[in-house]
This record gives sequence, structure tokens and C-alpha cells, in this order.
Amino acid sequence: MAPTGQPPQEPQTLPRVSVTATRTQHDPFDVPASIDVVAVPPSGSLGVNLSELLRGVPGILARDRQNHAQDEQISIRGFGARSTFGIRGVRLYTDGIPATMPDGQGQVSHFNLDSAARVEVLRGPFSALYGNAAGGVVQVFTADGSDPPQARLGLAGGSDGVLRSTINARGIRGAFDYNLDFSHFRTDGYRDHSRARTESGNAKLGWQLDDDRRLTFVANTYDVPEALDPQGLTPDQYRQNPRQSSAAAILYNTRKSVSQQQGGLIYEEGLGAHQTLRLMGYAGQRDVEQFLSVPAAAQASPLSQGGVIALDNGYGGIDARWTWSGELAHWPFELVAGINYDNQNQHRTAYENFIGDTLGVKGRLRRDEDDRVYNVDQFAQATWRVGERWTLMGGARHSRVQFRSTDHYITAANPDDSGTARYTATTPVAGVMFRVSPRAHLYAASGQGFETPTFSELGYRNDGLTGLALYLQPARSHSAEIGLKLEPTASSRLDMAVFRADTRDELAVASSLGGRTTYQNIPRARRQGAELSLHGRFAETWRVDVAATWLDATFRSPYRTCVGAGCAIADTPVAAGTRIPGVPRSDVYAALHRGADQGWQFELDARYMGAVPADDLDSVRAPAYAVFGVGGGHVTRRGAWRVHLFARIDNVFDRRHVGSVIVNDGNGRYFEPAPGRTVLLGADVRWQGR
Repeated sequence: MAPTGQPPQEPQTLPRVSVTATRTQHDPFDVPASIDVVAVPPSGSLGVNLSELLRGVPGILARDRQNHAQDEQISIRGFGARSTFGIRGVRLYTDGIPATMPDGQGQVSHFNLDSAARVEVLRGPFSALYGNAAGGVVQVFTADGSDPPQARLGLAGGSDGVLRSTINARGIRGAFDYNLDFSHFRTDGYRDHSRARTESGNAKLGWQLDDDRRLTFVANTYDVPEALDPQGLTPDQYRQNPRQSSAAAILYNTRKSVSQQQGGLIYEEGLGAHQTLRLMGYAGQRDVEQFLSVPAAAQASPLSQGGVIALDNGYGGIDARWTWSGELAHWPFELVAGINYDNQNQHRTAYENFIGDTLGVKGRLRRDEDDRVYNVDQFAQATWRVGERWTLMGGARHSRVQFRSTDHYITAANPDDSGTARYTATTPVAGVMFRVSPRAHLYAASGQGFETPTFSELGYRNDGLTGLALYLQPARSHSAEIGLKLEPTASSRLDMAVFRADTRDELAVASSLGGRTTYQNIPRARRQGAELSLHGRFAETWRVDVAATWLDATFRSPYRTCVGAGCAIADTPVAAGTRIPGVPRSDVYAALHRGADQGWQFELDARYMGAVPADDLDSVRAPAYAVFGVGGGHVTRRGAWRVHLFARIDNVFDRRHVGSVIVNDGNGRYFEPAPGRTVLLGADVRWQGR
């Protein structure tokens, strides 16, 4: 029924959106690739983690670790699943500014969702056009200023001492528009030793210089004074008490502090009727200090590099892009060509995590080096609509990534470990779409990609020597997909895709012991599966969303590895066909929503996750689980004011389950438990001018 006092509403159609994941604006229904666009809701959720928004996107696994000393875990079609901290194998952007460093490691902690308008997720072969480590692409876009102007105050709190507050203002004044946001978050944590506090600010300022030129400035700040790290639990510890932290976390007071500031400037100009130019430059600073639980006795070895890591990161880059659109042989044709340069300078130091008998403090220096990595890439991409039914899309990217490490910690037992490594790759991709009918589009795509080792993976050798593992090679993949996009009605959409990606020189663990992990290349790996998503509206204000993924990710070549105490004496064979850790075979999400811009709102959702292997041997698995959530609220409008009161209960049946796994943990602490039943209450108050 329509809200009281309101006329009956006409059935709503699904909104038409334009995505930029293919570098020019297109309706995702007309693109031969797997692309999803997620609109950021105006309110009704906590709004802290990207995983809150991506549950309804197939193929992507975004897991909140309940540990703010570590970033979220994000993998796409199995790429990035091996990461124990940070995000690898997936390219990340916010307002076009890379959140992935040139070596392929990124983070989403600074993504400000309160000011965001949408999130785009690109999967499959066309991800390769973004360069190194592009197993998939996730982009967050801040909303432009609004007319009329708006001001917002949001407050939400709930279980485990969670409190979130945010203030936002956006508007347009003549040729100038703005979107300003600041948010505060704190939590006592579901588990022991998991307290955290964060502050985040985001500003987007735009100037329409004239009809053809626009300048946009984006600035972001993110601060975590001290986030406690409860670490993972062994399976036995998890069964005994999932809320506990590891004993080592308490003993060494494991924790992490982060401070990041960055800014970017984007200039866009129309060059006549057919051409546009886009120039982007950005720079930032990210400082990290992390206290680990490496045993004091283990640090007596000359190979040890301490238990406290301090990273001083300066980064920046430029991107230039030219676009031509017109006709070729009387049919619409677009061409995009560009070049980009990204650079990271990291001063890395490491210290012992003890002084005498006092643990969990910064002690003697054990590592001091300057690490630089940069990439220079060139790319071109073309889209050609041939006839009424066919669209061809293709492109290529050439990438050069260079690492250089300068060692300043040189002693009689620790020689000069300076070194360099250079990787190059050319990654072509092509796709075709056939319009079976106006409401049914069939497509196919194929391409190549590559992923270099990150500085974290280059950090230790597996041959007993000191220095960087510069012998590691980049992983190279060939991927293909076939998909069907349907719009059965104006208010429903169904997408299906099957895919496969074969990788040679896959990066895998060689050894993991005492906080030190080394890596190796193995000949072959494969990720294959199927995705389905359904979105539909019915009965005026009701919406249903379904996302399902089946994924078979396996090592296709046998190799040997060693994890835990046994690494000191032997290694263990991994058979061909063993599952890649961190990847569930099945992942299903379904949600039913009722809501309009006024009156009562309701949501019911469910998620099933299959068992997740925790190590390369597939000897331990996080059990499969199903959880349910329910939420509701009421929106009231009075003149210029909008008030949204909402409540939500997650894990309604208080199901014990593992939210994420730490793959190949050398101490067997694989499991990061998810919370039991939690309650969230919130209020969102908005004023809109006239």
C-alpha cells in the first residue's frame, strides 16, 4: 500500500545508470562484460565497511574481519584470496584515484561511504585494462554537489560498543559545487582485544569553468590512532570461545596505527564535438606502525627482521586520457587512449618488539630500507557498434613495473640486500555483444592479465638468505567469459555468466613460520565458475535482490610447501587439484526490501557461504554457514526536513560462524570469528534547502 495520505504510485522501473568502468560512459546492459553498479543508500546501515554494500554483487567476496587493525578481505572470482592483510589481485579506485599501489597492494579503509553516490564492480577479462593485479576492479564515486543544497547529521550505535556519527553538507553555488563529509567511528569489538577508533574526512569540490571545461578537487583524510589486533584463532580455540583473542595478542599487545592524507585534481575538457581530454594528478602520504607477536626468542636469528613494522609511504601519479567519439563506416565508434604513471616511495623500518623483559614495545632497529616501485602504462580501447545487433569492444595495455630496494641496515651478520626487479607485460582483451532482442543481450569476452609480487611478498627469500625475493616472477592469466543479460520487464533484470581463468606462475606460499612468510611461483592454477544476479521491483514499493556464485579455484600443478613448526625440518606436497585457500565454492545472497522515500521500510536478507579452505594443503576448513538479517525503519518528511529512524538485527538466530580466514597462518590461527546476534539503532536527519 502507498503511505497514508499519498496517492498510489506507478510501478517503478529499474534506474538506467551509466558506468565508467570501461572508461567511457555506457549502460552496463550494453557492455560485453560483467559490471554491477551499487547505489549507496542514503541511510539505514552503519556505513563503515565496503562489505555492507557488496553483498548483492555476484563474484566478489568482501568480508568484514571484525578487526580494524587489518583491512577488509576482498577477492573477485578467486583473485586476491591469498592475501592475509591488505588487498591484492584487485584494483581499487576512489573518484578515479588509485587506492592500489604500483606493486599491486591496496586498501579500502579510507573509502568514505557517507559521501559516496555509487560503487562499480568490474569482473572478468576487461579488468586487465587497468594493469597490474587487475583480477577485478572496484571503484567508489563521491556524489557531486546537489541543488537544492543539503545538510545531514547521522548517528548509529549498537552491540559491542559500536558508535558511528557523521556530518555532511553538499550543494551548488553558481559554477561551484561541493560535497563535504566528516565521520567518527568507534567500537569495543566483538572479540577481546579488538577496540578501535577511526576518523575519516572527504571533500569533493568542483568548478565548471565554462561549457567545455571542468576542474574537480578531491581530498581525503583517514586516521586510526590505535586499533587493537585480536589475531586469528585455531579451530580448537574457536570452538572453545570465539570471542577470545590469541594469547600472543595479549602478551605482545598487538596493534596498528594508520594516518593517511591524499588529494587529487581532475581536469576535463571537451575538444570540439568529438573529442575530450581528461588529466588527473594525485599525491598522498600513508604512515603505518604495527606491533606483531613475533616471539622474542625467534628474533635472535640474523634472518629475523623484528616484531614492529613502521612504514612511511609517499605516493602519487598522473593519468592522461584522450577520447574520440563519432562514426566509423556510418556506425557509432569510440576510441580511448591514455598513459599513466604511478609511484610509491616507502621507507621501511623494523624493530624488536621488546626491551629486556618488557614485551610489546619498540626495541632495537632490525631493518632499515628505502623501497621504491613505479609503473608506466599505456593503453588504448575501442568500442564499435556494428549494425543494430552487434557491438565490438577491444583494447590493450602495456605495463612496466619496476622495484628498487636500497638497504641501510648493514652489519657483519646482515649484508647489503639492495636490489632491483623489472616486470613488463602487454595485456590484450576483446569482447563482442549480440542483441538477441531489445531485452536479451548475449556476450563473450577474452583477455590476458598479470600480477607482480608485492613488496610484502618480495620481503623474504625462501632459500635461507637475507634480502628480497627478486627471483619471483609475475603471475600471468588468460581469462574468458560468456554471459547473458536479460530485462524480462521494465522493472527486472537478470544477469548470468560462466567464466574461466587459467594462470601460470601462480604466486603461492613456500613457507610460513613465526610471522615470516615466503613465496614461490607454481606452474598452473585455474579459477572457473558461474554467476547469477536478479534484481526486480514489484507491488509498487517492493524489491528483490539475489546474487549467487559457484567458484572452483584449484592449483593445477603439484608443488611443495611448509607451514608451521614442520617447516624447520621438512616440506609437504600439495597435490594437483587441491583447492586454493580462502575461496568458498558457493556463495548465495538474497534480500527482500520494502521502502519508499516516505513511510515504513522493511528488509529481510539471508546469506549462505560454503566451507572455506584455510591453507594450501586444504587440511583445515572454516565450516559452511547460513545467517539471516532483518531491518526496518520509518521516514518522515516535514517541509525541508527528512528524518529516518531505523533499526537492524544481524545474525538473527545467533549462529556461530567464521567470518573470514587468515590463509596459511604459520601458527594455525586461521579463523576470525564473526559476531553473534547484533543490534543496530540509528537516526538520519537531513535538511534540504529550496
